[in-house]
Amino acid sequence: MNVSDTLKLARKRLTAAQVNTPDLDARILVRHSLGLSDADLITGQGVVTQKQQNSLDRVLERRMAGEPVSRILGFREFWGMKFIITPDTLDPRPDTERLVEMAVESMKDRPPGRILDLGTGTGCILLSLLKEFPGATGIGIDINAGAVDVSRENMENNGLSGRAVFQTGNWTDSLSESDGLFDLIVSNPPYIPESHIESLSVEVRNHDPILALVGGKDGLDAYKTILMKIKDFLAPQGFVLFEMGQNQDVDLVRLVEESGFTVRRIGADYAGILRVVEIGHGDK
Repeated sequence: MNVSDTLKLARKRLTAAQVNTPDLDARILVRHSLGLSDADLITGQGVVTQKQQNSLDRVLERRMAGEPVSRILGFREFWGMKFIITPDTLDPRPDTERLVEMAVESMKDRPPGRILDLGTGTGCILLSLLKEFPGATGIGIDINAGAVDVSRENMENNGLSGRAVFQTGNWTDSLSESDGLFDLIVSNPPYIPESHIESLSVEVRNHDPILALVGGKDGLDAYKTILMKIKDFLAPQGFVLFEMGQNQDVDLVRLVEESGFTVRRIGADYAGILRVVEIGHGDK
């Protein structure tokens, strides 16, 4: 069988399994499994060996069972960089790039010297910001030691060696006064209410680490904890940006104000859903 026919069959199998994007997924998985170039895929003339077909069959079965393409590939593109993902890390979503965008917008006239990323996962937020702010350094903290190992590897792979320290800890508990103040604090914490977990897609529910998803009964547990802990680490003119869940803006604004911070602005994601809140110590 040639590449063209193999691609058609892969697309047909994914369509029958009701995969949302069968055409795109088939192209990615065929290219990956068969070790093809873009040109090979376009011409479609090469002969597919039995070994290649077996490899493709395995990944197609994983995709049809609900495993995301990025999990199968082992990496995700984010902010123009490639990030390794493992069972210890969340799969970075395009919506999270909105947090990076807003941070860059807010700090463009006063670039941050030091950045803190709480719940760093793959390190994608912190490393993207370090790419945008060449003079900055950062600390990324995650409670999962496996995620910390992944974030360090992503730092090396993306040419940012020595720009950040990644460490295991529960939010700011691993920090001390000697770590000083941060001009920018960012976090994409667990924010899904416990009761909503079963309604998540198979791709998320079965493949993202549950500890990085569940935010307690109302989804707000992590914010409550972080807001109490960051006062001693945010510079006087510094900003904090949180990613939040759908319809959490009213409750999160209330928590921010009760904690003595000020909401500077709230930004929507690319689907128009309020997704990022930016706060600071004082007036807007």
